[in-house]
Amino acid sequence: MVRIASLLLVSCLATLAYGLSPQYLVGSGIGDITGPAAEANFMGMANVAQMAHGIQLRLWARAFVFADPTDTNRFAFVSADIAFVPGAITEGVIQNLQQRLGNRYSFANVMISATHTHSGPGGYSTETLYDVTSFGFIKENFDTIINGITAAIVLADSSLQPGNIKINNGTLLNTNANRSPYSYTYNPEANQYPYNVDKNMTVLRIEDNSGNPIGMIDWFAVHGTSMNNTNTLISGDNKGFASWYVERYMNGNKLPGKGKFVAAFAQCNEGDVSPNTLGAMCPDGSPCDPIHSTCNGRVEGCIAPGPGKDMTESCQIIGTNQAEKAMDLFNSASTFLQGPVAFRHTYLDFETITVSPQFSSTGATASTCTAALGDSFAAGTTDGPGSFNFVQGTNSSATNPKWNDLGGILSKPTEADIQCQYPKPILLNIGDITFPEHAPWSASVIPLQLFRVGQLFIIGVPGEFTTMSGRRLINQVRNTLVQYGAANENSYFVIAGLSNEYIHYITTPQEFNIQRYEAASTIYGPQELPAFLQEFTTIAKALAQNTTLPPGPPPPTYNFTLALFPTWKEDTHPIGKNFGSVLSNVQPTYKAGDLISVQFQGANPRNNYMTNSTFLAVERLVSGSWSTILTDADWETIFHWDRHLLEEHQSVITIKWQSSTSTPAGTYRIQYFGVSKASSGTLTPFTATSSSFNVTSSFTHSLSGAPDRVLALEGIRAWWKNLNIEI
Repeated sequence: MVRIASLLLVSCLATLAYGLSPQYLVGSGIGDITGPAAEANFMGMANVAQMAHGIQLRLWARAFVFADPTDTNRFAFVSADIAFVPGAITEGVIQNLQQRLGNRYSFANVMISATHTHSGPGGYSTETLYDVTSFGFIKENFDTIINGITAAIVLADSSLQPGNIKINNGTLLNTNANRSPYSYTYNPEANQYPYNVDKNMTVLRIEDNSGNPIGMIDWFAVHGTSMNNTNTLISGDNKGFASWYVERYMNGNKLPGKGKFVAAFAQCNEGDVSPNTLGAMCPDGSPCDPIHSTCNGRVEGCIAPGPGKDMTESCQIIGTNQAEKAMDLFNSASTFLQGPVAFRHTYLDFETITVSPQFSSTGATASTCTAALGDSFAAGTTDGPGSFNFVQGTNSSATNPKWNDLGGILSKPTEADIQCQYPKPILLNIGDITFPEHAPWSASVIPLQLFRVGQLFIIGVPGEFTTMSGRRLINQVRNTLVQYGAANENSYFVIAGLSNEYIHYITTPQEFNIQRYEAASTIYGPQELPAFLQEFTTIAKALAQNTTLPPGPPPPTYNFTLALFPTWKEDTHPIGKNFGSVLSNVQPTYKAGDLISVQFQGANPRNNYMTNSTFLAVERLVSGSWSTILTDADWETIFHWDRHLLEEHQSVITIKWQSSTSTPAGTYRIQYFGVSKASSGTLTPFTATSSSFNVTSSFTHSLSGAPDRVLALEGIRAWWKNLNIEI
């Protein structure tokens, strides 16, 4: 009560001084969730060869707490740079929060949404399917993610202050494309929309009571697959880049994760939405088969490239597009959110939902199915193709009978399963696989969640809705809230995808019949979307009428995990070398815009994730003292680890800095921070330093006296504008 009274006093005094009454209490925070930068398989592409070899961008959890002025109702929204949010992660975060903050936060008022990067280490789920390619569960990564998300929420909670939230939206072009356009055309309302993906961007401008910005949340639908399945550097992909870009601009000379301004680029209904805007094509440049996404009958060669010359430039273009458009909307936002803070949450067993005739695709009572993946799941997508003889659009069990029989060894589907999932040919009957014992392959009890802050409604869903599925869900929630007087034509709606749990994809029944990748990954069958529409109608009605919802069946807690991730036994170095010895030094002089590189005798980065720290520092000599201007969380740097060719316990570390044409002339050096592991298990930190070097520049800029980090960002902005991209 003392804290609430203090906040109200601050609010009243600020209103008298500033003339603006705060509508909410607002807070923001950020936490490092970067996992092992070596040897861990990346989550998302299911490519066993895609193992971590360093860092391009660190991964972050960005949290925001909103409460009404009396702090009667509050909720926390988190956007995390991971592929998805397993229920065990959500459970771990809630346990941590309640240990630290009591019952202030619960499953009901915390929404954790993933950005869906495919370039982060896996092994953080207690559901077997997702840990298979990661060689099992990696507890250190699991704990790092939970602790980082917790830290972000705690920071947002501790910074809670009177403030306001403005909202704006607009259209962003040339940044996303439908990767299953053939399926989309089967939706009867397809012609009612100008695009086959959502081009709408919604932005929140979060301010303190004096109008100073403290944060941004952006929602825009696009997959985190600019970096393809050949990438081996940890990265937040295009949304991670966009967050870095805006935070760099707003926080000036503050290093990543250290500034007060937090910018989240959150995920929406991106199920069939790709950042690779040039479209699917074969190696010879011809278009792929539109139904099956094949070249000469195989999926491996059918790939959609991005707009850039390579995946790194494509990531930068798509990220910059989002960042620049978001900043335009942020700066021009003028509509204040006003009204209540509210939330509703429930758990449902989605394998046993009875769908009423009002919502079912058949017009009769129907039901969802035991979770199963179809043949086209193994075909992959044009962002990351599969292998063997699987193709998208397989809707007959006669196509791959041997593969289906092989999958049936784990769990043979019953005739009822087959009929329920029709026309999906069942490859993996994941809902009934009982090996390993007490380690499910997928979730059955899942969370559904709805947040309200003023005119904005945030629909939290535990999977990847396709474009049309998301539109139908928003329309259903909107119509229900309007019907019961809680929304009108001035209300805003966003889908927060991949929230609190993960159930793969949610397609429309029409898309389900075509059985491309997204449909084969709609695990609860053709009535899955109708079930969501039905259940969210109940949730929206409860929120509108201020009635409670039954909590639903609690999700099971599983303590068994499949752990196959090999341990790193020890680090060694060659005779005559030490940890940190320079193997290949920098040159004495570079021009601004040059790529600068140094190589060290190092240690495995799995020994210490350098959470809230860095493996590298680019430093500039200023008035006789070295000042850090870049870390491994910056786009311009690359931290690369590799095992020595001949000695498996020896590590070679390469650090690269891509300077820009706006890099100020001066004296610089590069430092590497490592931790070595002895055979006894003892960990020893060490620091390595390159020779100092000079950067010369003839670049004349108009930002005299600006911080070095702002000058570096200006070089990126100039590059982007020279591409003449229309947004």
